[in-house]
Amino acid sequence: MGKSQDKKGDGSLAINKIKPYERFVTKETISKEGLFDVHKTEGRYYFEIPDSLLNRELLVVTRFIRTPSGAGNYGGEKISENTIIFEKGPNNNLFLRIATLVSAADENDAISKAVNNSNITPILETFDIEAENEDNASYLIEVTDFVNSENPLLTLSGSQKSAYKLSNLEKDKSYIKEINTFPINTEIKTVKTYTARASVERREKQLPAAVLAGVVTLEINNSFVLLPKTPMRKRMFDSRVGFFASSYLEYGDDQQQVDRNTYIHRWRLEPKEEDLEKWKQGELVEPKKPIIYYIDPATPKKWRPYLIQGINDWQVAFEQAGFKNAIMGMEWPENDPTMSLEDARFSVLRYFASPSKNAYGPNIVDPRSGEILESHIGWYHNLMSLLHNWYMVQAGAVDFRAQQMEFDDDLMGNLIRFVSSHEVGHTLGLRHNMGASSATPVDKLRDAEWLKKNGHTSSIMDYARFNYVAQPEDNIPVEDLMPRIGDYDKWAIQWGYAKYPMEMTVSEEKEFLAEIVTDSVTTNHRLWFGGEGRDFDPRSQTEDLGDDAMIASTYGIMNLQRIAPCLREWTKGKNSDDYSNLDQIYKDLVGQYSDYVFHVTKNIGGIYVTPKTMGEEGEVYRPVSKEVQKQALAFLDQHIFKEPKWLLRHDILNAIQSPRSKESVTKTMESVMMNLLGGSRLSRMTFIAERYEYENPYRPEEYIDDLNYLVWGDMNVFYQTNAYRRKLQKAYVANMIALYKPDEADGVVEGILAKLSEGYTSNTDVRSLALDNLLTLQSNIKKTLPVMTDRLTIAHLNYLKREIVAVVGETKDTPPTFFPINRDMSIKQDDDKKE
Repeated sequence: MGKSQDKKGDGSLAINKIKPYERFVTKETISKEGLFDVHKTEGRYYFEIPDSLLNRELLVVTRFIRTPSGAGNYGGEKISENTIIFEKGPNNNLFLRIATLVSAADENDAISKAVNNSNITPILETFDIEAENEDNASYLIEVTDFVNSENPLLTLSGSQKSAYKLSNLEKDKSYIKEINTFPINTEIKTVKTYTARASVERREKQLPAAVLAGVVTLEINNSFVLLPKTPMRKRMFDSRVGFFASSYLEYGDDQQQVDRNTYIHRWRLEPKEEDLEKWKQGELVEPKKPIIYYIDPATPKKWRPYLIQGINDWQVAFEQAGFKNAIMGMEWPENDPTMSLEDARFSVLRYFASPSKNAYGPNIVDPRSGEILESHIGWYHNLMSLLHNWYMVQAGAVDFRAQQMEFDDDLMGNLIRFVSSHEVGHTLGLRHNMGASSATPVDKLRDAEWLKKNGHTSSIMDYARFNYVAQPEDNIPVEDLMPRIGDYDKWAIQWGYAKYPMEMTVSEEKEFLAEIVTDSVTTNHRLWFGGEGRDFDPRSQTEDLGDDAMIASTYGIMNLQRIAPCLREWTKGKNSDDYSNLDQIYKDLVGQYSDYVFHVTKNIGGIYVTPKTMGEEGEVYRPVSKEVQKQALAFLDQHIFKEPKWLLRHDILNAIQSPRSKESVTKTMESVMMNLLGGSRLSRMTFIAERYEYENPYRPEEYIDDLNYLVWGDMNVFYQTNAYRRKLQKAYVANMIALYKPDEADGVVEGILAKLSEGYTSNTDVRSLALDNLLTLQSNIKKTLPVMTDRLTIAHLNYLKREIVAVVGETKDTPPTFFPINRDMSIKQDDDKKE
């Protein structure tokens, strides 16, 4: 760490006196040559910074090497990344600055002076120059105390410490383990020990080490990586193609407004010099530097070939971009001391011994250009449990291999392969494309010949796991039940990575590529990027399939109805086993059913969002048609408003749930009702009705009338409820009250709904409709009660009447204003494939 400098009598800083180089680098010194020459003398570490590296940008990536048990983080996971520069200071010292790229301007424009005057990078540390090496034109600085200290560049952030409940760094229990240096990077390994704060709340999770010892020890790696002197050429972002991106504000003398310079993340792939002519003629060529991912040697050997194949599957996409052998998966070299898993020069799939069911694919980029420099994919061992359960409940009806608790290695290996491909896609710069599966007509999901050619989704970057629509009689080959690299993936890689022989400026290339997107997506909907599924577009959802959620979910439920009676047999283990397998698989089956129901629900009040440029025809925002929304409501009536008795099997529930437990099916129904009567949905339907009044939209008052009929329409002299129906109606009333008067909503669920609704419904017609609905419902209950004979139904309706009166008061009888509905709400189905 930089030493504090002595002050002169007048208070100014004294200039540091540079000492002879030989005083620090002696015969006993252990020296290593690389990006920074590293010297270790008498337990102190020195960096030798060449003059050529001053003002050069370096990326500092900090990762975990080892973490304490229970932390939830694992070796190889990133802690932080920062860009730094070393700069010569005024008093024989070096400054370490944190570079921040927020805005920029062409240096030839006058405004560049204003930009420079408005931006100054912070100085994180000052180092005394201990000595100069005149032979190498370099400066020697001591880094021991800096590396051992707690600072935002090399250790945990404040939020990370807070999550671990850590406080002070214990310096006497922290040390530098080793420092290695290579041509373009220097790697530091440290051990950090922190005092752990005791939790005052018993419910708060604490690390076992903190409880037992009061301290927590971590092992951390810091990679200092030299960024290219000349940044890679940017490729400008287009919202219609799903790439991760970076941006900064760009100023220019000829502007009338500030531009945001947004560019995608991608690897630097360039043809070899000797292949340029072949490349210009359209031949496939190998890149100068291929993308290589190494497999962590901690990975079980039998899964390594499948992980490698998942990486190599992307070769076909890069061939469409003009490169062969552009990406490869490889085994980590055994016993090679020159290679480290934490070395930022190597991209590695890290294998974590963890109970978590997850995998992720990050990328580390040059912030100046978007060039991907490396990636450490995270792979959790227990992900196989998640894959097993997904496949059993989604494909168990059509693949006999899924009908057991332990899959054969080939099946599990291919499940691993598909996830490997998905995560690698992220490391190539691709975002999720949750709309990809909507480009496949539902009837084609049952067509073996079509699936063989196209797969069940156009992108492996979708969350479209397995083909749950396929029915047993369709005889779909098992290999066509799983996702694979699709049309969109190949096209997106081509758009992001293809190079063009013609000379173009970055701006001209942006226009050229925009025309390619317009032409491609207009003529082939399978190339549409549907986003991350975070808007109101029912085409862009996770875990869904096909272009019609009502039909797809109907087929999915038909397969679940085949699976449910078999669960006890499929989950059977040894005689000494308990019912934990059955419990977990049943929960996953109910979760799958819930997914199908919510895929349909998103159509109600849905808005199709299709990003376009000014050169394209059509509207960006379009409401889901009234017809489709009514079909969605009819589906919900059939599959969730009416009790799904096929799912409530006594042979399962009596083995896994206490009679006192609240069934997950009921929770799903309550969640659906909360969703259907949410303030966001109803206010959105109001807004749509106003904007699209010329298109006969599904108005909120008509929607509430339809929903009313499905929940209450059978209330007459013969009316008799069952327990499920009573819960449905209670959920309806609670949510309607929360819509009308959020501050009157009681209970956890109602309170949540009220908070969600309050902001959306204030000063809107939604609250008026809710009041009108409650008043009318109160009147209808009062008219019906005198002629009813079923005791529980009478008690139930009296309770609901009292709940309504408590909010809206007692009213005189008024004629009912609801219940009109289009009774023809049948669900469309493929005529050739009706069951």
